[in-house]
Amino acid sequence: MQFASDNTSGVPDAILDALRAANQGYAMGYGADTYMDALRGRIRALFEAPEAEVFLVSTGSAANAMACASLCPPWGAIYCHRLAHIEVDECGAPEFFTGGAKLTHVAGENGKIDPDALALTLAQSCKGVVHHVQPGLLSLTNLTECGTRYSVAEIAALAEIAHAHGLPVHLDGARFANALVAEGCSPADMTWRAGVDVLCLGGTKNGLFGVEAVIFFNTAQAWEFQLRRKRGGHLPSKHRYLSAQMLAWLEGDLWLNLARNANAMAARLEAGLTEHAQIAYPRGGNMLFATWPRAGHDRLQAVGAQYYLWPDYATFDDPDPIGARLVTSWSTTESDVDHFLTALTGQNALASDRALG
Repeated sequence: MQFASDNTSGVPDAILDALRAANQGYAMGYGADTYMDALRGRIRALFEAPEAEVFLVSTGSAANAMACASLCPPWGAIYCHRLAHIEVDECGAPEFFTGGAKLTHVAGENGKIDPDALALTLAQSCKGVVHHVQPGLLSLTNLTECGTRYSVAEIAALAEIAHAHGLPVHLDGARFANALVAEGCSPADMTWRAGVDVLCLGGTKNGLFGVEAVIFFNTAQAWEFQLRRKRGGHLPSKHRYLSAQMLAWLEGDLWLNLARNANAMAARLEAGLTEHAQIAYPRGGNMLFATWPRAGHDRLQAVGAQYYLWPDYATFDDPDPIGARLVTSWSTTESDVDHFLTALTGQNALASDRALG
């Protein structure tokens, strides 16, 4: 019953097989391998973007921070939600790699930026005033840190506002596949057609060892990203072990099927929680935030269930109810979900009591 994160899951056999195949013989390093050539073509075809530039790194933090740094100067403002991943979970990496750009919060419910709030924030940005940071970049997270999802229309509306103010748009897609299959659209629809300039396509949370793709649809800063990646120590010499993984992940819609399972298990979990817990946000993919009585937590802990407390600063000493973040993965099974719900609700204990009675 592992619901702490989709990072905790293993790797599908198809990825292991791809690595074994890539491990045979020799291959050129630093991204000059034939796997990367094939992957670049595959991503361009999937996203219907024949000119897109594609680069790989091994962590989401590196992908987001260096993508933002390539698009925003040190004196710029990166506009994001106060709960955006780059704000709450990157330990200052965007500020570090940009050389000092300021993360500027934009309001919105359920972890999503409100278009009117963005328009107002940009209108009051003091552009051209030397005493203030200058508008630099809009960053969106999909799925959001609240587990909600930006629709294609919502992304397009925000991107239109950003572009009208001369700002590029970065999309943190650590769980992009989950958002994509939930939205039921094409990769192109959720990215460049909606106004996204650079996408960080996450593979690690959806079945890969540690591979993230940074895809530049607007290629003006692609060369700068390459230099930042090398200078930042994120260009692996044995690059084929990254590109072979992601190539296998994208073949035959494996990446989408893995995300579909994660989303389906989250839907099953949500349905079971409805009568026994309070759900905090609308589910957009494979994450849920819920609160329930301490007794349920005690039963779950007794059977070894894993999940993070929510909010992050919560402890088991806090009074009822206790909140948790629950994340399903490509490898979560119906049995995992059902056992979790049984422990939470105490159904086994109730059945035993009835039998004894």
